[in-house]
Amino acid sequence: MPWRRLVRRGLLAVALGFALLNAVAFFHAWRFTHFVAADGQKAGSPEQLTLAGKLWVLATGVRTPKPRNHTVPTFPYATVRLPGPNGRLESWYGAVPRARGTVALFHGYTSSKSQLLHEAGYFRRLGYNVLLTDFAGNGNSAGYRCTVGYREAADVAAVVRWLQRRPGPVFIYANSMGAVATLRAEAELDVRPTANLLECPYGSMLATAQSRFRSMRIPAFPMANLLVFWGGAANGFNAFGLNATAYAARVATPTLLMWGTADPRVTPPETDAIFTNLAGPKQRQDFVGSGHEPYWWRHEALWQRTVAGFLSGQ
Repeated sequence: MPWRRLVRRGLLAVALGFALLNAVAFFHAWRFTHFVAADGQKAGSPEQLTLAGKLWVLATGVRTPKPRNHTVPTFPYATVRLPGPNGRLESWYGAVPRARGTVALFHGYTSSKSQLLHEAGYFRRLGYNVLLTDFAGNGNSAGYRCTVGYREAADVAAVVRWLQRRPGPVFIYANSMGAVATLRAEAELDVRPTANLLECPYGSMLATAQSRFRSMRIPAFPMANLLVFWGGAANGFNAFGLNATAYAARVATPTLLMWGTADPRVTPPETDAIFTNLAGPKQRQDFVGSGHEPYWWRHEALWQRTVAGFLSGQ
């Protein structure tokens, strides 16, 4: 066979492989950022999947039902519906007598405000009003799209500005995606709360995509990079610029940064870099043995002392 024909066939095979790789990445990215209306259980975390499950997820992406609220507060509350740039937001507002301020609580990826009811109850016992909000696309808020912190920053801004039209200081308590959204809201959207209490923000969108592939023991390159590219392209923003480490350098708000030493999703270098870059007064608390999970699960007394001590100093 003439060498030119071999070269043409080789180039065609490379082009087809590249096109297929991008098609898989786009499909993966679309499902990662768009929930579905059907009820049901989401796929297990990458660490829990079998080999066959990992291969299936790698090829097709995860079809994730829109996160729902399966419980409601046991404390007195009012449902508040706020206009937001990404659609109507639903919040639960729980007031206390002679409040010391209000804590706005923001959840993580594939979660909802009901997952923060334990934390909200503790803040109320400390004397703070609480406002728990479903990000757009989650829970009872409008839509099905989730951009893992980028557009959610505008939801944080809408909530904080609504609270700041009322008496008292406003504090933000947020975890994972919610923490990244908070940092972007302050760095780029001019949000100025009194203080932040942030749990396990990831360093960048690329870093969190890479960690998901590593957790499945699959090489991260080039799929993680393609996933980030198409995730941003499908949602109208540069996902490589979704970078909590860079945002932190423009955040002067007093911040408590919390992290679990067994977190498989957020690495020590990511957490170290975010903490180092924070421009304002800062405090850090690591929770030994905790993963990407609420820290009160394993260390309730330490978690309570940490957040109460930080708030008392603001």
